[in-house]
Amino acid sequence: MATNEELACVYAALCLQDDGVAITGDKIAALLKAANVDVEPFWPGLFAKALEGVNVKDLITSVSSGGGGGAAAPAAAAAPAAAAEAPKDEGKKKKEEVKEESDDDMGFGLFD
Repeated sequence: MATNEELACVYAALCLQDDGVAITGDKIAALLKAANVDVEPFWPGLFAKALEGVNVKDLITSVSSGGGGGAAAPAAAAAPAAAAEAPKDEGKKKKEEVKEESDDDMGFGLFD
């Protein structure tokens, strides 16, 4: 779990990225000082070193819940195809639901 000092450095780095300013340890420290946030002196340099050579904007925009950075486009393209097949699947779901209801007829229940 991230500490407040780590979060402060992350937010400072994001602010610098948003303003189009190069992310350096000195600039992170200056931003934190201006915001009246006290951090250990090694945190700004550590974050600047970790983000060195990284395009933060691309990193943020490529985040997706489906794995790789390019997973969002194929998933979006597959959505219309899945929507077209939905009526076919509804019939199968209704048949499956009938089978589930027949389990209740056996006298077994959650609280029995």
